[in-house]
Amino acid sequence: MRRALVLAAMLAASPSALATKQLLWGDTHLHTNNSFDAITIGNASIDPAAAYRYARGLPVVHPYHGARVQIGTPLDFLVVSDHAEFLGVIRHVYEDWVPTEDLGIVDSLYAWFSALVIKAGVGSSWGPVLFGSRLPTAEDPREAGERLQDEGIKIGGIPPLPDVSRATWEQAVAAADAANEPGSFSALIGWEWSSNNGGANLHRIVITDSGAEQARQYLPFSFLDSSFPEDLWAWLDRTSADTGADFIAIPHNSNISKGYMFDTQTLRGQPITAEYAAARMRWEQVVEVTQIKGDSETHPDLSPDDTFADFETFPFYIQRDRTPYVASISDYIRPALRLGLEIEGNIGINPYQFGMIGSSDAHSGLAGAEEDNFHGKFAADSIPTNKEGLFKVDAEGRPVGWNMSASGLAAVWAEDNTREAIVAALKRREVYATSGPRIAVRFFAGRGYSEAMLDSAGLYAQAIASGVPMGGQLAGPWSTSPEFLVVAEKEADGANLDRIQIIKGWVDSNGRSHERVFDVAWSGARQADDGGKVPPVGNTVDADNARYSNTIGAVTLGARWQDPEFDPAVSAFYYARVLQIPTPRHSLYDAVALQRDISAGFPDSIQERAYTSPIWYQP
Repeated sequence: MRRALVLAAMLAASPSALATKQLLWGDTHLHTNNSFDAITIGNASIDPAAAYRYARGLPVVHPYHGARVQIGTPLDFLVVSDHAEFLGVIRHVYEDWVPTEDLGIVDSLYAWFSALVIKAGVGSSWGPVLFGSRLPTAEDPREAGERLQDEGIKIGGIPPLPDVSRATWEQAVAAADAANEPGSFSALIGWEWSSNNGGANLHRIVITDSGAEQARQYLPFSFLDSSFPEDLWAWLDRTSADTGADFIAIPHNSNISKGYMFDTQTLRGQPITAEYAAARMRWEQVVEVTQIKGDSETHPDLSPDDTFADFETFPFYIQRDRTPYVASISDYIRPALRLGLEIEGNIGINPYQFGMIGSSDAHSGLAGAEEDNFHGKFAADSIPTNKEGLFKVDAEGRPVGWNMSASGLAAVWAEDNTREAIVAALKRREVYATSGPRIAVRFFAGRGYSEAMLDSAGLYAQAIASGVPMGGQLAGPWSTSPEFLVVAEKEADGANLDRIQIIKGWVDSNGRSHERVFDVAWSGARQADDGGKVPPVGNTVDADNARYSNTIGAVTLGARWQDPEFDPAVSAFYYARVLQIPTPRHSLYDAVALQRDISAGFPDSIQERAYTSPIWYQP
């Protein structure tokens, strides 16, 4: 296997060089003070309007420590995705009080006491305690879902307040319309459906391509309406038909789903049918592969031959009681892509044929996740000294701020910067994820590709003339392997690139799936070993001052590649993974600032990366 050429032209960064699509950067997963957990843990001031201002590059006052903060590089689009559950309710209680006219004496007293706790807790050390006390206990997610349907949910003594949530929603969608400037910045309307039965994270971000006028016709579907995903999809069906709005639902943090996000049966314990798979694929064409609560591409227990599988692993469940973390094939994206091929062989449709994006899940209202400008997950977690003990509420074994990952970003190849074009790109899966850096990546598969195309200003037009971009599917049978073109360029003022890999998954003649990682392009004069693996690029990180040097790596990399093990008779998927050279992790920046060692369990350096959406081959 040859080392690919290092490109001299900066192809991937220029929309004009790639003809018909422009690369947009955004965050589809951000919480403001309208989310019950965001305001409880320190964010009492950043509302949707302020969140859009920060994303556009304007300075804002930090909601916890009060300093002026500003994003390093503005975003092209943002989705404010506050939890639909208790939307705006805790903010209302904190600012105004809780209405008790419809409650009995006992419930009124309980609500009154809960309101006092909330007012005292926001911005104080009691905030995490209050939040932690409302987390679910570890139990069977199916049984918990049915029970919660019958019993309902409260936060302490605070009941759901539909009128407050309705007013909050109308204010939020108005803020999105006010911030939306087609062609310049897209403020998309969305929310989070936060099913967490028994501590199994099954959350989805829901995004619409419509504006406030259509969004006012409904109140977002929440966990309080149902904790089962198929009920969310049915609601999206009805609401889309009633309003004319289109939607996409994006699962996130499958890494802590306890094996339920990408299972072989539904959450209700029923077999996956073609009808179920079709509904899922209608609404869930994309998943969030990397964010603050860890990376979900794969796990070293599941991909033991992958040198880079152990990346930003987050082994903690969102629940009150501590239980050991177990990595399941139904928790991670690569195994799920493999499982989808297996299921397709049985029912004729692939329920896990999804693309990949990254986003932050920040609860501070401050979008993006820059390693050297990381504000933490929660507003109160922005101070380095708070990262040690903010979540150690009752015992050891809970995550601290340095367990969090300064990740990620959604990269979208869109026709233009509008809500409609961005949602359309998500639905056709012409999108990819990065763990934070703006690594520009193109990935195509087809036939008749030449190496000269890698240096061509018309790469996109030439590649799609006889092939498909990331997110596409090739119909077979092919007599020989498709030809893959992949081009990557480093962030303008960021770290150089180490290598490009192509990850393949396929099913054999017995319907069992497999995977393999191929190094296809790399920097320097390194040579692949007999197994095709390229040695490490090196590490220039200076742990004493949290700096690195671009004396290793490459500015751009590219390759034309064919699968040496291609079998035209079996289904397969391929996606590209691009690795940077090692750079300082956010925990190292904090260690240098604090002038003490915090390295136990936290690496000094990190190899940031990009994951493209796959391309599928079907005989």
